[in-house]
Amino acid sequence: MVDWNLAVATATRLVRPGPDVSRDEARAVVAELRRHAKASEEHVRAFTRLGAEEAHDTPVLVVDRPGWVRANVAGFREILRPLLEKMQERRGDSPGSAVFGAVGGKVTGVELGMLLSFLSSRVLGQYETFAPAGRDLPAGGNGGGRLLLVAPNIVHVERELDVDPHDFRLWVCLHEETHRTQFTAVPWLRDHLEGEIQSFLAETDVDPMTFLERIRDAAQSLVGGRPEGEEEDGGRSLVELVQTPAQREILGRLTAVMSLLEGHADYVMDGVGPSVVPSVAEIREKFQQRRAKGASRLDQALRKLLGLDAKLRQYRDGERFVRAVVDEVGVDGFNRVWTSPNTLPTKAEIAKPADWVARVHRRAES
Repeated sequence: MVDWNLAVATATRLVRPGPDVSRDEARAVVAELRRHAKASEEHVRAFTRLGAEEAHDTPVLVVDRPGWVRANVAGFREILRPLLEKMQERRGDSPGSAVFGAVGGKVTGVELGMLLSFLSSRVLGQYETFAPAGRDLPAGGNGGGRLLLVAPNIVHVERELDVDPHDFRLWVCLHEETHRTQFTAVPWLRDHLEGEIQSFLAETDVDPMTFLERIRDAAQSLVGGRPEGEEEDGGRSLVELVQTPAQREILGRLTAVMSLLEGHADYVMDGVGPSVVPSVAEIREKFQQRRAKGASRLDQALRKLLGLDAKLRQYRDGERFVRAVVDEVGVDGFNRVWTSPNTLPTKAEIAKPADWVARVHRRAES
């Protein structure tokens, strides 16, 4: 269904060159990011009051853009395996099976590679929750993840924003370290998230040709292959292959969890920042302006197709939820959110934090 090796090769070939740095500068950036990642552990644990005993078992990898591509292809391959196996079974009975078979995994691999090449220049860091270990990409034991810091992208953005590079690198590390702390301090969180994703995939009833068409739509956006105005058609993202009420329910829960995780990371980054990042106010203001400004029409269309605009909403809505709850019940009160899947906020509660406080706190105290 997908030629994963070809996806990696295509993305690596098409990936944009990173910023111009000398070999010595590159070494210095990598070394500093590793130092900041280590220092961030202590800052984040102290601020969040979350223990993360297994954090040492989840490696921190400073990677370039092709390294990010390889890591994500490995993760996609792992998490999408049940869906692709299901689609492979259906392919034989599909009216379009002959066409799909001729096109096959080669075209899908090329077009997936084109998408990954686009994304590879935009990610500053990432905690890979579902990260199979490989020869060049170690991962934590017992299904643990790994923390990726994409050095050329961090350098590119710090130059674009014209901010202090040392402060910016620490600021980024604080955000990503919060994600590592979330998953290492809350042992059930990874399994819960994986269960929700697999439940979503198990409900998928997608014709293989439809799946291929979605990837082709996104890929053609990259090369300007879509007719004028067609990027507006439907306004659907690749994630929105939801066809059943059960999937809409699961997606709502996943959206709430991701909003919580992203918003909490932003909240922690801003909370720790003033004490350890001297220019945090300037960095935050310029970074927010960069987020809000958007990009070209083509870039905006592709972001919508890939669901990246939804990702930005998750930062905003989740951070507002965390801040409101901490203001109401304090950090320890907020940390009840990590007690069990039942104490996670719903999508509605992300928008109305007082409802979560009432459900989790006031009812428990009555």
